[in-house]
Amino acid sequence: MDKLKIGLLPLYVKLYDDIWPEARERVDAFYHTIAGELEKRGLEVEQAKACRISPEFAEAVRAFEQADVDAIVTLHLAYSPSLESADVLAATKLPLIVLDTTPTYDFGPSQHPDEILYNHGIHGVQDMCNLLVRNGKNFRIEAGHWSESDVLDRVADNAKAAKIAKKLRNAKVGSIGKSFDGMGDFRVPADELRSAIGIDAIFVDPLDSDNVFGPVSEERVDREMESNAMRFHAGKFDRETHRQSTKADLAVRDWIERNELTAFTANFLEVTRASALPCMPFLEASKAMERGIGYAGEGDLLTAALVGALLSVYPDTSFAEMFCPDWKNNLIFLSHMGEMNLRVAAGKPDLMEKDFPFTDAGNPVVAYGKFRGGQAVYVNLAPGRNKSYSLLLSPVEMVEGDGEDRMRDTIRGWFRPVIPVADFLTAYSELGGTHHGIVVYGDAIRVLERFGAIMGWNTVTIKET
Repeated sequence: MDKLKIGLLPLYVKLYDDIWPEARERVDAFYHTIAGELEKRGLEVEQAKACRISPEFAEAVRAFEQADVDAIVTLHLAYSPSLESADVLAATKLPLIVLDTTPTYDFGPSQHPDEILYNHGIHGVQDMCNLLVRNGKNFRIEAGHWSESDVLDRVADNAKAAKIAKKLRNAKVGSIGKSFDGMGDFRVPADELRSAIGIDAIFVDPLDSDNVFGPVSEERVDREMESNAMRFHAGKFDRETHRQSTKADLAVRDWIERNELTAFTANFLEVTRASALPCMPFLEASKAMERGIGYAGEGDLLTAALVGALLSVYPDTSFAEMFCPDWKNNLIFLSHMGEMNLRVAAGKPDLMEKDFPFTDAGNPVVAYGKFRGGQAVYVNLAPGRNKSYSLLLSPVEMVEGDGEDRMRDTIRGWFRPVIPVADFLTAYSELGGTHHGIVVYGDAIRVLERFGAIMGWNTVTIKET
């Protein structure tokens, strides 16, 4: 997982420094307490001095932008007049997370009146948020006591969501060939992806790509083949088939690195004997996801970009497709031609030659694995009407299954949704879910819901009502 970095912005009022300068010792201590607590939750915190007037806010936000933080988290240390901060915060492109908390937990009649000075920041939050709304600045807000609730965990969730959004808005996806003819559900014009989301796409024609996919040394191919033999269960395949497949994999890897791609996709029907790649780079797709590079099949730029963004926070993420319903056991079978994130495989995958009858390209060597069991979220980003998007989320249980495994020569996995399979499939298609999806392992639903909100998408969680 990439390091999560936030800028923690303390808001204060100059009037209090003029009248009660002695209060700053405790005020600043609370700020450092919150910074420390957020660091305990895995966030790298860029700190700033308490900001009171417009130039101080401008300087702090500029420093956060230069530090390339994933989001700004605001912390009201007291009331802070909104006109000092709102314009600066509305103008920044950085996501904004408002932490609405105070030092003291109990504020009943027995509380000492002096505590008012240190605990009245909530109306500063209200003042600021009103101005942000009026200025059209999107923000997330989480309220609660810092030590007696999960508010800081929720802030951390928002920071993760902001990281995913940042990665997606800066995605650079390479496409080997164009989208699969006839597949319309995931297809979005490249210019729309750029304008609506920020995804940049580069296309490679496999028939005119000799200068794109450079040569790979024989020594390097030998090393990669030896590594494959050690990390996978070696099945039956010809050594020369393994060699040509490895050359294709390494050529694609070099292309990814040279172009600083965050993801790639490939249309297998455009890889032929006449193309620069001798065969489909299925194994490299699996290894790329393991390294944090997104992937999706058939020229699907949108899903590939999203896989890459999700990998920045959730390394155990993989491209997948729902293939077959298991009505009897209330499961859905996942598969694809030869790609899965190797991190999520149950045990060592099997290295095998794959028969490739689709074009006259050579047979590739692939690593067939089974998705391991565990808690996960099935994710789909569905294009909608008028350039809209829906983020579909479903908590699922990945199931490895018992008994004889007769599917060792394929990518395979099963998940059980939280509602009956028939109801799940009905809801999924009523919402426009595409046939390409993503499996994200872990308790990720809260973060992904916040990610959808940051992106401004229609976000729907398919669950029990």
